[in-house]
Amino acid sequence: MTSQTTKVSLSLDAEAVGSLKEGVNFKKSPEDGKCYIIFKSNNGFKACKNQCKHQGGLFVKDIEDLDGMTVKCTKHNWKLNVSTMKYVNPPDSFLQDELEVEMLDDGGLQLVELSPVDPWMADPREPLELQEGEVKVTYFTHACMELQLGERRFMFDPWLKGPAFARGWWLLHEPPADSLDRLCATDLIYISHMHSDHLSYPTLKVLAERRPDMPIYVGDTSRPVFWYLKQSQVKLTNINVIPFGVWRNVDDHLRFMILMDGVHPEMDTCIIVDYKGHMILNTVDCTRPNGGRLPQNVDLMMTDFAGGASGFPMTFYGGKYSDSWKTEFIKNERKKLLNYKAMLVKSLQPKIYCPFAGYFVEAHPSDRYIRDINVKNSAEDLNALINKLAPQIKTWTPKPGAVLDLGVALRHPTNSEAITNPPDSAKIYKDNWEFDLYVNELNSSISSEIFKHQSWIQFYYTWADFKNYNLVVRVTETDDNFEHLPHGYDYLVDFLDLSFPIKRPDREHYYVEIKNRIGVMRYMVLHGCLWDDLYIGFQNRISRDPDVYHHKFWTHFQAELPVCKPDWDHFLQQVTSINEPDIPCDETGIGSNCVVC
Repeated sequence: MTSQTTKVSLSLDAEAVGSLKEGVNFKKSPEDGKCYIIFKSNNGFKACKNQCKHQGGLFVKDIEDLDGMTVKCTKHNWKLNVSTMKYVNPPDSFLQDELEVEMLDDGGLQLVELSPVDPWMADPREPLELQEGEVKVTYFTHACMELQLGERRFMFDPWLKGPAFARGWWLLHEPPADSLDRLCATDLIYISHMHSDHLSYPTLKVLAERRPDMPIYVGDTSRPVFWYLKQSQVKLTNINVIPFGVWRNVDDHLRFMILMDGVHPEMDTCIIVDYKGHMILNTVDCTRPNGGRLPQNVDLMMTDFAGGASGFPMTFYGGKYSDSWKTEFIKNERKKLLNYKAMLVKSLQPKIYCPFAGYFVEAHPSDRYIRDINVKNSAEDLNALINKLAPQIKTWTPKPGAVLDLGVALRHPTNSEAITNPPDSAKIYKDNWEFDLYVNELNSSISSEIFKHQSWIQFYYTWADFKNYNLVVRVTETDDNFEHLPHGYDYLVDFLDLSFPIKRPDREHYYVEIKNRIGVMRYMVLHGCLWDDLYIGFQNRISRDPDVYHHKFWTHFQAELPVCKPDWDHFLQQVTSINEPDIPCDETGIGSNCVVC
């Protein structure tokens, strides 16, 4: 079986994109004559095949639709709201499969779909009866689950100690006391993507010290999941990169398949595990796993649920970004996410559903503001909504150490013996995170030799290699309260020509101010880390003029920086050979090439 690939279904040049009207647009591919629907709104574009999910009829404009959002099938008059991809007549029937819309640098767009769309259908297996105790699913913490599958143990995304995203995220739940022992005794590990709440180097350091040859499986993403492994000095020797959409056999009864995310195929993945014909689907953090096409009626489905895994809008200031605006925005976004997850689960009809991968907390005292405002969904609320919309689906809200016996649950969905909860005395929530150990490690970079030389700025951004974009960014190093530091750097980068002016250029340009906590910023620069540590970790504050999201800039610094860190040894040789002096400071303590406030 060949691996799953992406293919372009329809391409439009910039002129054709410019001619698209607000609302519904019908388009036909000149190559193969297939028809598509593109919906244009203030939020961008959505697209799907012009094909009804009922019996494959073509859609036409719905003359009864006054808002320009609905199309009608010519076969049986089914109606689809293209703005939501929900069928409105009959209501609550299907969700339309979306195509990914990729915007091109020249202003054009492409509609992209996966091929094959349902690779799990290859080599189907009839489910065999599961004995009591044969398949057990144990929740550890956040996205970490342990699956006992016959004689094998399979663990997902072990984040069991330390922070994620520099010092921004900390575990909400206390993992079972023996979790690290069980990690080192498992048979294989799946790590979904490179974010540090899934790929936890503090956790993997323990594994490497005790069992470096543990088989670890990751998807074949364009940004390798373990791109930072050599730098981390965590010595793991058995990492396996798996092509998408292909069954990987573990033994006669156990196999798994890794699928890509439709929105972030360069980074995110999800997994289907098949044991004796029984499927467990874990979509983890994928925005649109497998482009929105997923198997129905799986035995167990797991997804994230919480929201709040982004710097927007919590870290933004100025303009409309008042606390009241943020509060209302977050409330609405969480509600939309809750409804989306509930509708997804309802449409896929798993026998059992478990929300997980959302149990983190902004625990460090310096992030109290973020913790207070970044309200997250609760798993209980999501399961309550699913119970209302699809009462036949069994839901499970696990506590750390809770165990689901899949065989018992499938035979007797209402049997309380299918779930074993931890004892009442078990510790559920963490109250100690060893802050100083990890924060001190970050702050140790502050005194690095390279930062004594002002030219590190040019060296670093030249290494980063982002340019030819009309954006000027002011970067300021701050203390934990985002206040200016007397000896911190404060500089401009003009990404149009990758220059470092002392004041903003006279031409029209986009402008962003980013205040970064000095320890995190310098650690990130020194080690060539991605800017997720700053942005997703809530370690900066951002202001934009105009208030526009710069996709190219953030995508580059969050996912496309060089895999090898800057060659600081070479840099120090250069500055030593030209005898560059340490940075001079004026009476304010700001470097001489820094922004004049």
